[in-house]
Amino acid sequence: MAEVTDIDIDRQRSVRLTFDDGFGCELPLDALRRACPCATCRSYRDRGEPAWPRPGQPATVTIEDAELVGAWGLSIRWSDGHSTGIYSWDALRQWCERSVGAALDDGDGGSPGGLVTDLPEAFEG
Repeated sequence: MAEVTDIDIDRQRSVRLTFDDGFGCELPLDALRRACPCATCRSYRDRGEPAWPRPGQPATVTIEDAELVGAWGLSIRWSDGHSTGIYSWDALRQWCERSVGAALDDGDGGSPGGLVTDLPEAFEG
């Protein structure tokens, strides 16, 4: 299980994580919101619809509050009122690793501390 040693939340921009092996990444808020792992958001994606933004919702989102869920993950309350998804550390680590690996494969020179620009459509944690 991935252990997070540092969390830096910029409520307007991103969540930066550092893991116990020194690996770290920065996750943009819009990508995190689109990849929400809750049952409602999963059901939208299963039907081929976006989880966010939904009709009538703002096109930008910020973090109003975030809480640790034991040693398991992070719960976020979004400015659009959504708050039911729990982002597991393992899933967040996998997203970071895939993003860095894809950047390296593209010759981008992806950095372990880099900004993750794309998260999977569906949460796999």
